[in-house]
Amino acid sequence: MGWAQAQPQPIKISVDATDITRRLVHAKMVYPVKPGPFTLLYPQWIPGEHGPTGPIADLVGIKVSANGQSIPWKRDSVNMFAFHVDVPAGVNALSVSIDFISPPETGGFSSGSSATSEMAVLSWNQFLLYPAGTPTDQLNVQADLKVPNGWRYGTALPIATESGNSIQFKPSSLTTLIDSPVISGAHFKTIDLSPDSKPSHLLHLASDSESALEIRPEEIEHYKNLVKETGALFGARHYRDYHFLLSLSDHVAHFGLEHHESSDDRIGERSLVDESLRHLTAGLLPHEFTHSWNGKFRRPAGLATPDYEQPMKGDLLWVYEGLTEYLGEILEPRAGLSTPELYREELAMTAAALDNEVGRQWRPLQDTATAAQILYSARGDYNDFRRNVDYYPEGTLIWLDADVTIRQISGGKKSLNDFCRIFHGGQSGTPEVKPYTFEDVVAALNQVQPYDWTKFLRDRLDSTAPHAPMNGILNGGWKLTYTDTPSSFWKDAEGESKGLNLSYSLGLKIQENGTVGDVKIGSPAQLAGIAPSLKVVAVNSRAYGPTVLHDAIKAATKSTEPIEFLLRDGDVFKTVKVNYHGGERYPHLERDASKPDLLTAIISPLAK
Repeated sequence: MGWAQAQPQPIKISVDATDITRRLVHAKMVYPVKPGPFTLLYPQWIPGEHGPTGPIADLVGIKVSANGQSIPWKRDSVNMFAFHVDVPAGVNALSVSIDFISPPETGGFSSGSSATSEMAVLSWNQFLLYPAGTPTDQLNVQADLKVPNGWRYGTALPIATESGNSIQFKPSSLTTLIDSPVISGAHFKTIDLSPDSKPSHLLHLASDSESALEIRPEEIEHYKNLVKETGALFGARHYRDYHFLLSLSDHVAHFGLEHHESSDDRIGERSLVDESLRHLTAGLLPHEFTHSWNGKFRRPAGLATPDYEQPMKGDLLWVYEGLTEYLGEILEPRAGLSTPELYREELAMTAAALDNEVGRQWRPLQDTATAAQILYSARGDYNDFRRNVDYYPEGTLIWLDADVTIRQISGGKKSLNDFCRIFHGGQSGTPEVKPYTFEDVVAALNQVQPYDWTKFLRDRLDSTAPHAPMNGILNGGWKLTYTDTPSSFWKDAEGESKGLNLSYSLGLKIQENGTVGDVKIGSPAQLAGIAPSLKVVAVNSRAYGPTVLHDAIKAATKSTEPIEFLLRDGDVFKTVKVNYHGGERYPHLERDASKPDLLTAIISPLAK
């Protein structure tokens, strides 16, 4: 309808990001058209974000013209992401200009804060409209980009020519364009992670300061090891080249977003130079890199949509994200980005959080995947009652269980490594998508090791049992225990949050300013009347501070007196007494010498 499918000319997209430091981006598109009704769509369902997260409210300044004359447009009254134009007779090219307001410092995925005065991440889906009615794989585009003067950049999108701050890209499909964000900045560094082999793997660093780019030589070696370990794990690479786009800033949204030939990775400014931050963020690049195979190449059928308008179905996110979470975590120690001890400490935290969730008694894990699009934006209060996107962490436990089960049944001859080669391997080459179903996953597992994998998976996905699936840890030669001493990983995480995590003692989390961030249902704190959003003013008649509360918990182990909290609830002050005397409790993994240590075998390097 108005889209000239038979015409060979591509859609031309020109993006001017020279105003990005003022949080404005300008774009112009030229479409080959035929007279008649013509509908343009703003990308709504963004791949990897698992929801309708296209930032339509930040799209402004829409102007449509042809042959020098303005043409009216009208937004669809139902689909807010659709714009209708009646192309006049005699018009074969339609020009559309738009502006985009880049958000200030805020959270979220790619629609969150993406730019500072020193750097920016540019996501093409935010700066364009595309014709309705044609799969995006079949829409050919010719894109060019201007970045601020003096800024360097990195992207997986193949470049045709460069001149000053202008880049002309080679023609591509719209799918490839949107799958290829650009990172750019005044403080920029590129590191070759596979200098002696093809395809190339480049780590692009952009930061708010020059000093934050000083990555240690040994850390570079670890990322080189990551490239080698993924090759050994999957046995094939489904990209032309791979680009890690790593943002180092305290003023952009922190997350990771996968793409087939790159990843948009955003962490704090000092994450490469501060040891604690390095520990906490070590898993981001392994996770997003793994998605090139698990999520982009092999993709659940419900997520392999033909455009950005059709809703995605998240029922297999426990594979897409859960398996990726597991593989990303074991790739950390395999590559040297983490130690075996830190891996176990993080796994203990994951297991404890899931094993103490009261919400698992009403919401099965499967529903967290099905409802992903509403859970990503859920608040953090009563989180263990609500359950959040648990298919990430609980996916780790399920796939660890599967890995250990395969190793046990096969007598150590097979493992989940074999599943990865079968399911994600094949021939290396250019990007492609191979959709899969639940039955495909089961078939591949059976190809590795015959077993009732349907029952194995459905029992864990559909369960409303009170405890998490812990067999992977238990049969892997370890067990979850609690002591009064936090692990080093726990200390790093708590230090970064600047709050207190007392989930397994009093049953609450307290933010830096004393506000109660969350309370566990049925915990001593919740039973006493403490709720999220209340503010702790004093503990046992002393002004609140972390040390005061730690001392009160310790003293309560030698007393029958409850711990007294003075709380502020809006304009009302109240006192509650928490009857708890069990001391502080922090999760750890303890070795069970009666069983083989399969966990250590799992995280051992594969690459020779």
